[in-house]
Amino acid sequence: MYEKDLIKTFGSLVEDALLVISHDLIIKDANAASIRLLGDQVIGTDLNQQIVYSGLAEELAACIHSKKPIEFTTSPTRNHYRHIRARMMSWGEDTVIVLLLDMTLQHNLEKMRRDFVANVSHELRSPLTSLIGFVETIQNSPDMELSVRERFLNIMDEEAKRMSRLIDDLMSLSKVEVDEHLVPEGRVFVKSLLQSTVNAMSNRALKTGHDIRFRDHRAQQNSEPVIRGGNDEIMEVFQNLLDNALKYSFPSSIINVEMHDNEQGQLVINVINQGEGIKEKHIPRLTERFYRVDKGRSRQMGGTGLGLAIVKHIINKHRGQLMISSQLNKETIFKVTLPYLTD
Repeated sequence: MYEKDLIKTFGSLVEDALLVISHDLIIKDANAASIRLLGDQVIGTDLNQQIVYSGLAEELAACIHSKKPIEFTTSPTRNHYRHIRARMMSWGEDTVIVLLLDMTLQHNLEKMRRDFVANVSHELRSPLTSLIGFVETIQNSPDMELSVRERFLNIMDEEAKRMSRLIDDLMSLSKVEVDEHLVPEGRVFVKSLLQSTVNAMSNRALKTGHDIRFRDHRAQQNSEPVIRGGNDEIMEVFQNLLDNALKYSFPSSIINVEMHDNEQGQLVINVINQGEGIKEKHIPRLTERFYRVDKGRSRQMGGTGLGLAIVKHIINKHRGQLMISSQLNKETIFKVTLPYLTD
């Protein structure tokens, strides 16, 4: 088979990038996937210009000499964040076929898995260490004063509850991640749900001097907006957002929950609090699992670092969108956009 027919014959059979190169590393042909990965002007260029790999010439020589496929890892010159597994195979007297397998997704998923295990281990180790320490102290101190014993037991109780909250949130997050691709089948009456959630959280808000206010700014305020979804999951979204607002608001401030329609005919709910705010560099990472702007303060308030990750995945499952904006020492807005039920 002539080299000019290789891509024509095999290029459409593989989803990954397929190149035909000469023994001097010049790219003689490329399939559509290669052009998407490396750029429009890839044909006629040196492969060294397209991928980052210092031992390319040596790998090519070994491939030609051994007549066996050679594998190595690399990345495109124009996008170092992609992780590529390259397979090189000699073809004919002066031609080599190069297959570039994009492993970026697998690499990122593996990194997320490692980070997740490390984070969970870290989050559980701290309260477990504390519990073990207090248990040993009580066991080794039979004459401990009752007041001291009670103080230790209260701390142990708080640490145990912290682990329980973490496990509950992990289970909730795992469930919604598994089902995220499934379109919800239920019906949620959003206004009634919001009013119920606000009422439930208001008693807690009063203890810290906060006031939660709900307003419906839609043109048809007397109607009940309905979305397709799970009632418990949507309630969890707004419980988490209000919990977050209460934790990070100025003392005795007002938290506003506002509902309106946008220009695309979608339902929008804003949860707005007045507080120290969030620096712009942190906002893109707020919905990452275990990401905290202030780790010490968050743990002191009892947060698990999973609340906003749960919110993001539930909203994604409901085909909605979460946007966060913040002004330092002014207001922070968590904006939830959800499509109306249309059938």
